[in-house]
Amino acid sequence: MFLNDLFLIFLGGLFIILGVLIGVAFLVLLERKVLGYIQIRKGPNKLGMLGILQSFSDAVKLFTKELTYPNYSNYMSYYFSPIMSFFLSLIIWMLIPYYFNMVSFNLGILFFLCCTSLGVYTVMIAGWSSNSNYALLGGLRGVAQTISYEVSLALIMMSSIILIMDFNMLKFFEYQEVVWFILMMLPLSFCWLSSSLAETNRTPFDFAEGESELVSGFNVEYSSGGFALIFLAEYSSILFMSMMFILFFMGGYNLTMMFYMKLILISFLFLWIRGTLPRYRYDKLMYLAWKSYLPISLNFLMFYISLKIFL
Repeated sequence: MFLNDLFLIFLGGLFIILGVLIGVAFLVLLERKVLGYIQIRKGPNKLGMLGILQSFSDAVKLFTKELTYPNYSNYMSYYFSPIMSFFLSLIIWMLIPYYFNMVSFNLGILFFLCCTSLGVYTVMIAGWSSNSNYALLGGLRGVAQTISYEVSLALIMMSSIILIMDFNMLKFFEYQEVVWFILMMLPLSFCWLSSSLAETNRTPFDFAEGESELVSGFNVEYSSGGFALIFLAEYSSILFMSMMFILFFMGGYNLTMMFYMKLILISFLFLWIRGTLPRYRYDKLMYLAWKSYLPISLNFLMFYISLKIFL
């Protein structure tokens, strides 16, 4: 019986990973289409019907190319940091309480915070082990940015947790059946959305990959499979952050068509922002984290704690 359960959990995990990878492929295609139409061009439209196979052919091309590495790089760290980055971005999907094998974490949100904090090390090690000044600069910027915004993300999550007094993600659906938290926490939800943009290194906070000044940032020396894994990790974390936004503020986790429509909408916002906004200035990015989001999230946290005590 125990072995049977383990096999079902393993099978469920495999389905999740396959689903995430296919979702990432279509998210990349959607991004290229959206950016194309924003810039009044077509985007990929040759391979398959309406360019639907473009992402898969890109993946095949990247994984079949020769893996090059700089002569003076620290090879083992250089080789394994994209793999670890990809592994961490996939393992957080195990949090989600799927209905077919019911792997449910009672402390899911703490696990999420641990995994996202570990993601900082992969960026830092990738930048350092390449032994390139540009990669190191990009890595340092990425680490500073991620650490800064993790603080505000954790505090915003704390406000939601105080309202339901539980770390289990299934509880968010039960508490939001009547009214979504976004109506009670509108400023916090905007803070969460922009913090998750910074957390996933997306425009207008893409300083870790500031192409104009840092030649693609921490991943400048990566090619073929290593670059593909960094790319996959970034896009799967975009999907995950979109889903966390829905979980905390837009009705919680329930496997209906409406849930998927909300997920597509929030993911589309990430892409739309990339096509619309210019890159922020670096000092303003830090001021935004420490002088705007930190006080706002702390004040809201105190407010919700007082509500919980006095009501």
